[in-house]
Amino acid sequence: MTGMTSHGAGRTRWAALLIAASAVLAGGCSEAPAPAASQPTRPSPPPGSPAATSPATTSPAEEPGPAAEPRVLAKDLAVPWGIAFLPGGDALVTERDTARLLRVTAAGKVSEVARIDGVRPDGEGGLMGVAISPSFERDRHVFLYYTAASDNRIVRYRYDRTLTGATVVLHGIPKGAIHNGGRLAFGPDGHLYASTGEVGDRSLAQDRDSLAGKILRMTPDGRPAPGNPFQSVVWSYGHRNVQGLAWDPSGRMYASEFGQNSFDELNLITKGGNYGWPEVEGTGGDSRFIDPIATWSTDEASPSGLAYADGSLWMAALRGARLWRVPLTADGGAGEPVPLFTDRYGRLRAVATAPGGSLWFGTSNKDGRGSPAADDDRLFTLAP
Repeated sequence: MTGMTSHGAGRTRWAALLIAASAVLAGGCSEAPAPAASQPTRPSPPPGSPAATSPATTSPAEEPGPAAEPRVLAKDLAVPWGIAFLPGGDALVTERDTARLLRVTAAGKVSEVARIDGVRPDGEGGLMGVAISPSFERDRHVFLYYTAASDNRIVRYRYDRTLTGATVVLHGIPKGAIHNGGRLAFGPDGHLYASTGEVGDRSLAQDRDSLAGKILRMTPDGRPAPGNPFQSVVWSYGHRNVQGLAWDPSGRMYASEFGQNSFDELNLITKGGNYGWPEVEGTGGDSRFIDPIATWSTDEASPSGLAYADGSLWMAALRGARLWRVPLTADGGAGEPVPLFTDRYGRLRAVATAPGGSLWFGTSNKDGRGSPAADDDRLFTLAP
């Protein structure tokens, strides 16, 4: 394995064909990159920036031995995209292309909760993020992010073994054949966060009046959360396509983000931060933008789900076909990433931390870009 850096040093070009629509819209997508475009020279990051304080270029650590083997929890699924845990330990799992919401027990029993009305799967869109209200035992609220006929939207439901009372809390998020974002999660502050992509229109990522290419922060009713930086639901901007959100025990927020042809990113998210797309891919050393704390070549990552457990971030890789463990330093930086299960299970997309501290992660081999095994797609459980 080559090309992985802790702050974007060492530039490797990767190229492959993307479907024609994606190439026209975005000039590349790190799930299946388009021909590489020339990149601007990347100066060294300024002293004191997150990238400057992260580790120097390293080689990947050895993969763990049999003691870290995952266990198959469920099989014969279809593109499991989001995982969120109910108070009792069961999980709600979304399937992107079927629009099914599933309930999966810790013993691996799978049952269908509902097929979500209004979902219009198309390309990288469909039924994606799921989040459980922090007050679920009182309000029974479940939130879903999905692609509808005219937009991406966030809808709140009441859950009692089925879904009722659908209420759109945020609509008008731009949709496209690619880069729909889609992650939903409640932060430690009790507010709802959502990630959006720039749907192939690069300029939208820098437009603070657009909901595309952003991380959003809102109340459970979809209003801008108190303390937001721009009098809107926008929390950070300059993102290409964020599909992973996680917090460490100190409340620091992290996001995994698709690059284009050269660098995928792990970012430490700050209020009002500009993360540079499309002006910068990877580390730019430009004071206008926040540099990532870790980068990968796109063939090693194409990151989606992100979770925190046992002192590390755990990042699912699609094209990279592995699970990355990224130890965190005391100041919130990234230590040396460790690749796990490389090429063993195919494309990995969903990852979440269960209430007992174990990790659940899922394959995405039926998304049109993988090679499904006979029992794909699968959910696994792993003790960190």
